[in-house]
Amino acid sequence: MLKTIRRVLAFFVFVLITLMFLDFTGTVNHWFGWLPMIQFIPAVLALHVVIVIALLVLTAIFGRIYCSVICPLGIFQDIVAHFHVMTHNRFAKKKHKYAYRKELPVIRWFFLCLFVVLFAFGVVSIAALIEPYSAFGRMATNLFAPLYGWTNNGLAAVAEHFESYAFYSTDVWVKGGVSLLVSVITLVVIVAFAFTGRTYCNTICPVGTILSVVSRFSWFKVQVDESKCNKCGQCARSCKAHCIDSPNGKIDYSRCVVCGNCLGKCKQGALKYTHKRLSAGVSVETTEKPADEGRRAFLIGAAAVTVGTALAQEQKKVDGGLAAIADKKIPERAKRIVPPGAVSLEHLAQHCTACQLCISNCPNGVLRPSTDFEHLMQPEMSYERGYCRPECNRCSDVCPTGAIRLVELPEKCSTKIGTARIVAENCITGSGVSCGNCARHCPVGAITMVKFGDDENAVASPVVDPECCIGCGACENLCPVRPISAIIVDGIEQQRTI
Repeated sequence: MLKTIRRVLAFFVFVLITLMFLDFTGTVNHWFGWLPMIQFIPAVLALHVVIVIALLVLTAIFGRIYCSVICPLGIFQDIVAHFHVMTHNRFAKKKHKYAYRKELPVIRWFFLCLFVVLFAFGVVSIAALIEPYSAFGRMATNLFAPLYGWTNNGLAAVAEHFESYAFYSTDVWVKGGVSLLVSVITLVVIVAFAFTGRTYCNTICPVGTILSVVSRFSWFKVQVDESKCNKCGQCARSCKAHCIDSPNGKIDYSRCVVCGNCLGKCKQGALKYTHKRLSAGVSVETTEKPADEGRRAFLIGAAAVTVGTALAQEQKKVDGGLAAIADKKIPERAKRIVPPGAVSLEHLAQHCTACQLCISNCPNGVLRPSTDFEHLMQPEMSYERGYCRPECNRCSDVCPTGAIRLVELPEKCSTKIGTARIVAENCITGSGVSCGNCARHCPVGAITMVKFGDDENAVASPVVDPECCIGCGACENLCPVRPISAIIVDGIEQQRTI
């Protein structure tokens, strides 16, 4: 029963958190946006003291159930390990078995100290490479989300063929080469560690090391009734955390994640998850029956999805059906632009773990991961695909660490995140063509079309009022000049309200 409850909870948590990175409609975030907030490191960075204390108390009572129920990377490792064991046992002659291993405290404390030092020196983006929630977020954003989007577009194409609008196509694009590479490497490393069980959690993961200190003294534990144990070793061979020393009847509670695998394997009923101390001659009354082996694959099987639908053919963008429109390129900016609510470049760098939840949820396509080493994979803004619309504050709404503080819509409309500048040599007004597209679409009226000289037939050119401009990027995005717009937005050091 314990194992079934744990699997059901983990299944729903994993699916919901994953959908937060995949769902482009924002529906999942509206109802379950609190799930990223209860992740350990994001709660620490956001100074959610109540959540941090609650997680520590939860560990002190029940053990490291955080790692097997709440942490998406831990649940992902369990899924990989489950399918690895099933596949291995089906095709290999020798069945897959785990075994007890001694603790490696030097390695786990080295990575925790490295993690803390990097945070202390403000290199948060590098430290976040081993932070579990952020690592999973990057995999979901850069690997799972494109597959989800292409599958959706394939279903939309099929539905359109039958004159149904149950699905609609959406723009799918890889957010950045560096971020994609890091995500692939992370996936390979995590999968490789998952083949051996919970090795990553008990050697590299900083959250696992912190919680291991508390879980040693947890109130509820998996305990051995020596009067029933016959030292068969079945429990140790099913323990993904390698923490059961069967010959000596000992369990390393600092590594146990309370997965419940060992409880169902013990034929003698010698293992109990209880707060009572078990010893020789002492037994605990129970009416529980041995776990049904057929239930092992039930929940994981329910999570499997099919993504083999044919993808919709990409259509070429054309100007009136006559000429292909060239894609815009990222211009060179004097300073990078960060989302409204990020306060400053320094604040974002010190609080953002680069989980990329904001990038996944941006409906306007203006957020992408930075390639700058100091701010590696943290969000920055660029306006080739869209602009920061005044009616949207999704990024600040989903940020779990407080790196992007929640900005209400009235405040956002007056929050200055950058300043537009005219690139005269690119502007088509220089060739005598009247345009004014930037001025027409500026939401704050910061751009004025001005005629220079005494010639009445002169074409008006755009002029930017830097005191009124908020840097939303509408002018840059809607400028017809390609591949580099004739008006470019530069970021500012400190955001302010105007």
